[in-house]
Amino acid sequence: MFQGAAALSLDAKGRLTVPSRHRDALQKNSASSNLVLTAHPDGCLLLYPANDWGPVRERVMAFPSLDARFSVWKRLLVGFAGEVEIDAAWRVLISPELRRFASLEKAVMLVGQGSHFEIWNQDTWEKQLQQLTAQTQLPPGMEDFAL
Repeated sequence: MFQGAAALSLDAKGRLTVPSRHRDALQKNSASSNLVLTAHPDGCLLLYPANDWGPVRERVMAFPSLDARFSVWKRLLVGFAGEVEIDAAWRVLISPELRRFASLEKAVMLVGQGSHFEIWNQDTWEKQLQQLTAQTQLPPGMEDFAL
C-alpha cells in the first residue's frame, strides 16, 4: 500500500526520485521495474505499478464510447498512459507532455493513494489542501465516518 506525502524535486531532465520508503512496495507490486504514468482530470498525474494498472485500464476501456462524460476519462487516462522504467538510481522520467499537463516544473508532491501515487505541482497541491480544509460538511455517504 502506498501512503503518505513527500515533497520532492524534479531534476533538470524531468526525473522524479522515488523515496526509499516506497521502493520495497514498488518492487513487490511490479514484476518488473515498469510503472505506468498517466494524467488525471484534476490536473495531477497517476503513477501505478504496471501490474495494478491493467485492471484500471480495462475498466476505463469498458466505458461507453459515445458518451461525452466518459470520453474525457478515456482520453486522459488511456491517451496519456505510458510505461516508464525505474532506473538504477530509482528515478522515473516524466515526459514533457505529462509535465506540461500537470504544470510540473521543479517542486512536486508525491501522494500515496493506496494502489498508486498522485504527482502534483506543489502549488496546486497546496490549493487542494486549502479547499479541503475549508469544507465544513462531509460529502454524502460519509455521515457516519469517524476517526
